[in-house]
Amino acid sequence: MKALGIVVGAAPLPLVCSSGRNHRFRVSSSSSSPGFKTVEQVGIAAAKPEYKPGVFDDMFLNLFRNKLVQEVGWDSKEPGYDGLIEVAHRLMMKGTSNSTTVEAAVRILRSLFPPYLLELYKMLIAPIGGGRIAAMMVARVTVLTCQWLMGPSKVNSVDLPDGTSCSSGVYVERCRYLEESKCVGICTNTCKFPTQTFFKDHMGVPLLMEPNFGDYSCQFKFGVLPPQDDAILKEPCLEACPNASRRRMVAKNVDVTTCPKT
Repeated sequence: MKALGIVVGAAPLPLVCSSGRNHRFRVSSSSSSPGFKTVEQVGIAAAKPEYKPGVFDDMFLNLFRNKLVQEVGWDSKEPGYDGLIEVAHRLMMKGTSNSTTVEAAVRILRSLFPPYLLELYKMLIAPIGGGRIAAMMVARVTVLTCQWLMGPSKVNSVDLPDGTSCSSGVYVERCRYLEESKCVGICTNTCKFPTQTFFKDHMGVPLLMEPNFGDYSCQFKFGVLPPQDDAILKEPCLEACPNASRRRMVAKNVDVTTCPKT
């Protein structure tokens, strides 16, 4: 049977595709820093996945960084992606609470879209087919436009609350944003929670994001509502987190096993 697809630009994207590959990792606690996660890969080389920059990647990066700088009121002297990560750290440190950081990140996401486009999508597209069409569309657009930020990713099938499955997922093999920031708080408060809020409130598409802090992969599930009590809030800091490292240096009596921004 010929695969059904949606054509975006010149290339058809399949509506059904397999889930991402499984990686064998073991997560253990460091003896010197209890509660901090380290990754020991078993039998598989820990090489980063290759990603060939697209024609519009620099444009997307500069657009996103400019909006981020406008919100933060500060820019890094570092060029490119490294500078973007530094500004993201400043965004998280600037927030007086988790909620203010999330709200700031949502404003940044909204500013990336032309006026009324989000409202029209939510009003006209989101209700079609019980939300499935909108969920599949945003999954494909995410893969096409966000690999510069996240790294290699692909559309896959996810289980929906009604017991059916739908090709409205996005599997990120190894999230570049998480790996470069090395911070659970930046992942959750400048990416996961604001992105979930943005799609649900401003595009009418429920979204659950499931980052894996062991292998840096991430599963997007468009069409699935996030739980009210997300277990990610209990995640400890990554051992490599620069913010946790600073806290250990200046306050040895402070418990840094729990991220202050989760």
